[in-house]
Amino acid sequence: MKFSVANALVVASALRDAAQSEVLPRFRAVVPNTVRTKSSPLDLVTDADVAAEAHIMKSLAQAFPNALLVGEESAARDPHILEGLAAAELALVIDPIDGTKNFASGLPLFGVMAGVLHRGTIVAGVIHDPITDDFAIAVRGEGAWIERPDGSRTDLKASAPLPVAEMLGMVSWMFMPEPLRSTVTGNLACVAGAADYRTAAHEYRLIAGGHYDFLMFAKLAPWDHVPGVLLHREAGGYSACFDGEPYAVDRPAQGLLCAPDEASWLLLREMLLGTRE
Repeated sequence: MKFSVANALVVASALRDAAQSEVLPRFRAVVPNTVRTKSSPLDLVTDADVAAEAHIMKSLAQAFPNALLVGEESAARDPHILEGLAAAELALVIDPIDGTKNFASGLPLFGVMAGVLHRGTIVAGVIHDPITDDFAIAVRGEGAWIERPDGSRTDLKASAPLPVAEMLGMVSWMFMPEPLRSTVTGNLACVAGAADYRTAAHEYRLIAGGHYDFLMFAKLAPWDHVPGVLLHREAGGYSACFDGEPYAVDRPAQGLLCAPDEASWLLLREMLLGTRE
């Protein structure tokens, strides 16, 4: 199946419409926006998440009537809908607000994301920044770029390889189980620096643009990673789960590491996880 750039722009338009109508009016409580917890105090959902997901799902159902649509909030209500992702001829996974904690805190660092799968293969990803009103878009085999509302584009390119000691990264260690958490945080001194912006949307945009060198996650929910994994790959980067296998929506894995190339990935895994071939 060929999912075209034009198709990706249809997805982008649905994300932008939802951001404009449901997300931004609720940002910093311009209109009432109740915040609730889901699985833990670190896992939040707001009225904006729910309303934006419903808006996006309705738009995408009209644009792609035969697609399986899976949203973060709908999956929280019914996890069984995830079971069809890998087999579906066309599936779209939606994160109505990635970085909900930032959003609920009034921090303008969050995104609206969608990833597209064909029988489990990622074929497109769109990450919208409602604040700057632009998109990071990737289409399999077509590259990755920033697209602005006026149609102008800037290609995305991952960073060139560097010695590990000179690499800057983003490490989401908050959700890492022990002993992985202690191992990774104890090894961070081997790199030049590491941050955690609490939003995969922006972290994937940053690494795909070459502003950071590596990225590490523990939780691998499809709405968080389907768009960004392809964005980074199409920008020239390399990624794999901690066991060395490619990210896949139907395979459980402990974590994900993104790097400039495979050689850098192997070095980072050895230094941060203490893992050798």
